[in-house]
Amino acid sequence: MTTVSKPTLIRVLLADDHRVVLQGFRLILSRQPDVEVIGEAFSGREAVDATIRLQPDVVVMDIAMPDVNGVEATRLILRDVPRTKVVILTMHKDSAYVREALRAGAKGYLLKDSIDGELVAAVRAAARGDAYLSPSVSATVLEHYGEKVSDPMDLITNRERQVLQLLAEGKTSKEVAHDLNISAYTVDAHRSRIMKKLELRTGRDLVRFAMKRGLI
Repeated sequence: MTTVSKPTLIRVLLADDHRVVLQGFRLILSRQPDVEVIGEAFSGREAVDATIRLQPDVVVMDIAMPDVNGVEATRLILRDVPRTKVVILTMHKDSAYVREALRAGAKGYLLKDSIDGELVAAVRAAARGDAYLSPSVSATVLEHYGEKVSDPMDLITNRERQVLQLLAEGKTSKEVAHDLNISAYTVDAHRSRIMKKLELRTGRDLVRFAMKRGLI
């Protein structure tokens, strides 16, 4: 008697700070015979920790996450669990958001207004190691593909990127120092270098820059 083997399930972790949204994603994916939702996370930090603990094949993550945003969480996930693939979800189709997500290593980038028809396809593509972009996002990427303008984010280090995000979120130098386990003096030094490299003059400029780049 021939034994029919069961298809390998794609193990998915869902990360979004809106529980109703998560329920919708879970409902869509639970209808698929080849997908298993193995966990949920409600902040970027929870998403990183849950990925390390559960080792999912794919993480479906909102870009606007508390604690650690989706882009930075993606970067941390791929550093600690490189086999996991990340699909970013957002309302933003601006090229800056797309570029930052792809630079962080995301395999997919979906817009929430078209999620019903694309979520499953994106999860399957990511699990195979293929990229998946919403059609309107693809158009944005192609539109800016040939541009030769240098990216200011290339000028700052990973540590400076972390400091930039935390300062833009409104944290003081002392709070940033505590979060990153460095001295407040070091935070101030990083801040000065960030302002100089990005040609920013005020704290308000720093916040606007971070928002435009999808860091907060």
